[in-house]
Amino acid sequence: MNVFFYVQHLLGIGHLKRAATLAQALRAGGFDVTLASGGEPVAGIPVLQLPPAKSDASFQTLYDEHGTPVDDAWKARRARLLLEAFQNTKPDVLLVELFPFGRRQMRFELLPLLEAARERSPRPLVVCSVRDVLQPNAAREEQALERFERYFDQLLVHGDPDVVPFERSFGRAGLLKEKLHYTGYVVEEIPAGEAGKDEVLVSAGGGAVGRRLLQAAVEARPLTTLRNRTWRILAGVNAPEIESLRAPGVIVERARQDFTVRLRNCVLSVSQAGYNTVMETLQARAKAVLVPFAAGAESEQTLRANLLAARGLVEVVEESALRSASLAAAIDRAAAARRPEPGAIDLGGAQRSVQLLRDWLA
Repeated sequence: MNVFFYVQHLLGIGHLKRAATLAQALRAGGFDVTLASGGEPVAGIPVLQLPPAKSDASFQTLYDEHGTPVDDAWKARRARLLLEAFQNTKPDVLLVELFPFGRRQMRFELLPLLEAARERSPRPLVVCSVRDVLQPNAAREEQALERFERYFDQLLVHGDPDVVPFERSFGRAGLLKEKLHYTGYVVEEIPAGEAGKDEVLVSAGGGAVGRRLLQAAVEARPLTTLRNRTWRILAGVNAPEIESLRAPGVIVERARQDFTVRLRNCVLSVSQAGYNTVMETLQARAKAVLVPFAAGAESEQTLRANLLAARGLVEVVEESALRSASLAAAIDRAAAARRPEPGAIDLGGAQRSVQLLRDWLA
């Protein structure tokens, strides 16, 4: 059974990382998977690489790998390459990450791709894969719903409705009816290891944003009850500069392959509230402080973080209130709390997604 899986990351690398986790589970479940990525390459994630595109926090303009705004010729070339890859794969399943509930910037290639799937004989199963929380936009919900009904057979929502129902960020979710399927959250199992014991772990995902959080953490350290612990700052592969973060008792690195092992073993985690980091933190049952990214009109991380805080699973510091003193106070509250209980939320999203696809194909 062949799956052609399209994903586009523009600012962070979370979309690609979640898609790669799903692809890995699908392969383990007997599927052949082509993971077609339109974002910048990320080491260690095997993909069919399209000419990469990226954006800034406004998500208004697409840039190529050289930082130049893309033109119509670039779009036509990428759309052609994507279609050729899809046709060559001859997939039983077309899996599209986020669109039509997001990634409107990519409709120049996704609408032709979806039309090609619609016209293909035999027609592949067409499935949309979305995270738990969308970026709300009520004005575009009608168009998203129309495109979903025209092109898609099923919707995988990688979340737990007891934590955040899909209608919290997509008001017309009730109209999707039996096509909407919650899978639980998608997260990899944590390998064995002893790395990171007794450390405070501070991270900022891919590092394209989050510098303010890292700096505040360094400044908060002497104000906390954990000031005598080693603090490890993981600035991210896309962080522009890290040397100025160095301080006594603080280790500064861009990234580590054993991040989840260190999450499980750390005294406390301080991070943003992106999907992957939060789910890895809960999988590790780590005490945690979340500082959700909220630049521009972004609200996804804030909603997720606050709903988890309401369940007593994390502490939250809003980005607008981020100061060394406020972060230190939240760190001390989290350090004094209990670790999250096993099974606090549904983390079986990868395996559930595999089973659903297998059932639909059967």
